[in-house]
Amino acid sequence: MSEAVSRRSAMRLLGAAGVVGAVVGAAGCVATVPPGARVRGATAAAAPAPAPGSSARLDALLERLTLDEKTALLHGAPAPAPLGQAGYVPGVPRLGIPPLRLADGPAGVRVARPATALPAPVLLASAFDPALAREYGRTIGREGRALGQDVLLSPMANLIRTPYAGRNFETFAEDPRLTADLVAEVVRGIQDEGLIATVKHFALNNQEQGRDTVDVVAAEQTLHETELRGFEAAVAAGAGAVMGAYNKVNGVYACESKPLLDELLRGRWGFDGWVMSDWDATHSTVAAIGAGLDMEMPGGTHFGGPLRDAVRGGTVPQASVDLAVRRILATMDRFGLLAARPAARPARDPAAGARIARRVATAGAVLLRNEHATLPLTGAAARSIAVIGPTGQTPFVSGGGSAHVVPDAAPAPLTAIRARAGSGSTVRYALGEDLYGRPLPAQLLTPPADLDDRGVDPGRTWSHEAVFTLAADDEWTLLVHYTGQRPGVRLDGTELFPVREGVAEHFAGGLLGCAPDGLTVRRRTLALKAGAHRLAVTAEGGPKGQRFRLRHTTKAGRAADLAEAVRTARSARSVVLFAYEDATEGSDRTSLGLPGGQAALIEAVAAANPRTTVVLNTSSSTTMPWLSRTGAVLQMYYPGQEGAGATADILFGDVDPGGRLTQTFPADERATPVGGDALRYPGVGGRQEYTEGVHVGHRWYDAQHVTPLFPFGHGLSYTTWEYEKLTVRPGGAHGRRAGLRVEFTVRNTGRRKGTEVAQVYLGPSPDLTLDQPVRALAGYRRLTLAPGEAQRVTLDIDSRALSSWDPEQHAWVLGSGRREVFAGRSSRELPLRAKAVVASR
Repeated sequence: MSEAVSRRSAMRLLGAAGVVGAVVGAAGCVATVPPGARVRGATAAAAPAPAPGSSARLDALLERLTLDEKTALLHGAPAPAPLGQAGYVPGVPRLGIPPLRLADGPAGVRVARPATALPAPVLLASAFDPALAREYGRTIGREGRALGQDVLLSPMANLIRTPYAGRNFETFAEDPRLTADLVAEVVRGIQDEGLIATVKHFALNNQEQGRDTVDVVAAEQTLHETELRGFEAAVAAGAGAVMGAYNKVNGVYACESKPLLDELLRGRWGFDGWVMSDWDATHSTVAAIGAGLDMEMPGGTHFGGPLRDAVRGGTVPQASVDLAVRRILATMDRFGLLAARPAARPARDPAAGARIARRVATAGAVLLRNEHATLPLTGAAARSIAVIGPTGQTPFVSGGGSAHVVPDAAPAPLTAIRARAGSGSTVRYALGEDLYGRPLPAQLLTPPADLDDRGVDPGRTWSHEAVFTLAADDEWTLLVHYTGQRPGVRLDGTELFPVREGVAEHFAGGLLGCAPDGLTVRRRTLALKAGAHRLAVTAEGGPKGQRFRLRHTTKAGRAADLAEAVRTARSARSVVLFAYEDATEGSDRTSLGLPGGQAALIEAVAAANPRTTVVLNTSSSTTMPWLSRTGAVLQMYYPGQEGAGATADILFGDVDPGGRLTQTFPADERATPVGGDALRYPGVGGRQEYTEGVHVGHRWYDAQHVTPLFPFGHGLSYTTWEYEKLTVRPGGAHGRRAGLRVEFTVRNTGRRKGTEVAQVYLGPSPDLTLDQPVRALAGYRRLTLAPGEAQRVTLDIDSRALSSWDPEQHAWVLGSGRREVFAGRSSRELPLRAKAVVASR
């Protein structure tokens, strides 16, 4: 990495404060959008809101607030009537300041009631459609308001830097440009409906492992050209709030980093909303509020009594508290929350939510492989189908953690496939892998006991001790399903399911952590020797009673499930095999391969029937040693509540798979931008370095000449496409001098209507000595064309796309000279190329 990282001043790493920068729009144009945004019914970027210090009304409120009341607005507190939201900030009723309710929401509104479970943001991003991202945001915004919320903790703008990161499904892409475009539109959509959007996690929170303490070191150019792009775009789109990250950035906790919060966010970008901490991410009082943190969540450990004491003791100026309060009140006022008669909340519209959920899931579906016309399912292939895999019967709706949403309903893919195939078809099902276990036979235990559905009355304790004997060594997985307090299960004196502290314990996974009927699930796999084993179970009824069941799977049972799947595959013309990978906040993935015995299941089923389509409900990129044996692979990520219908739409060809990968899929776990370098990931001794520089994601594969399994932008269609007649000339949108206009023709050369994502990439400038990508995404256009139809595509490459960040000047500098432009279907399929001269200013 040519850029040296130094600790002399984090301000030098971020760039000196200055004017708000331009943000690249979806079509490649520069959109200089002011930080204010209209709240309801907005259809375009709106006028700026008043500066926090310009309102006489806010001045009057501040005059009347006591110090206790001011600090109460700067931290969370328990809600008197909780709705299941993530956070609550008391208001000041005597002055007409209402409380704030804050809900998690990257893929829907997470409260204690059912809500529309939208597809994961990574699936939305795969559509390469900023207009659809706006609709996605509006759906969440309306639901949030309807469900009694005021602030949404979304969207997540962090890049997909490592494929191991546990929250990759919650964010958008590995590419800074695409992320910026989509984050901006989601923010606008959320706020169109009057809900305050909170862009998170600022900044460099690109993994779960060690996220609370890791010191992320990144150079100035790296920061501005990669991770910061999405946040800058969110600010330009008018985001009302920003959430500070857990980690350190260049030696300082993000929530007390003055260079990040004050100099960059507010100074350079002109952000006028408020900054809140991630939950328990505040580490100090004086340093945090002095750096620009306005609100501590979820409680007042540092911004409650300690802040009041600091003001009274003179270590924190009263003006700092007033400024933080003003930022919060100004944003509330902007969204109408301080009005004498606040706007009425809308009613929920579950039907409308379901429609957008299905639309997004079909638009983002990525067909990775399709050999020998395995898909779409038509004719004889559609009349005899085997559906295999646990997630064929139990729908995989969403990932775990703060993104997990419980929907009103979510049909199973098996149901949707049977309905679409029709009465004249045969659709058989085989489990393939048992995720939730089978009951322990009562007679296995001495004394016998039925442990499959026990109820314990409130305030009572139920316990049972028994012995069971194995005739031979075996591998068992024991599972406990429960409500309320977790039952104690001891095997040969060892507790199998100890309660551990930490985020991973708190957040159950989206699939494995909950049984189909909603009970929490924990599992433990262990090798058991032949002979007698002692089992002891204790369950506490608690204040509301308890319900639990103890189940198991064995090695012999798993072999039988696999054999049944193979028999079912042989009996059918086509196979649709659903595979999963359950990711959640609080922990990173330990492997890029499918968990459990799924690889062996795919191998065996594909050997029995080569017309096997694998549907992936996975969180991020996946290695596929079984790929060559399959007929087709369809990436659906976490598809939300309408994933079953959307999957059937794609499988039967009712909709063309128009999604494209927003992250590179590696051929080998060791060949990734962070592979083999512990300092890059997960860090060494609490320190992590982004030594890949500007070469994030697909840029790294190009720079290192590494062939991926599937490149960024990849996705197949049910028709064929041709690109032709590329022209590039100086001059961009609205007559701007520093830009390029790119034109080319895309033609549907097949026999079906199809959707294509045309992509344009830009080569480096010969006039800059700065580190530059081999190719950078500069624009894209989603097209739907009839058979034989052609469309002339025009994309403007603006000055930001043509520029690099100069750490010496702390500014964007234009990359002039002869630049090469590429057009095609992915970062590695670029049949068209041309050169044009970019003139210096």
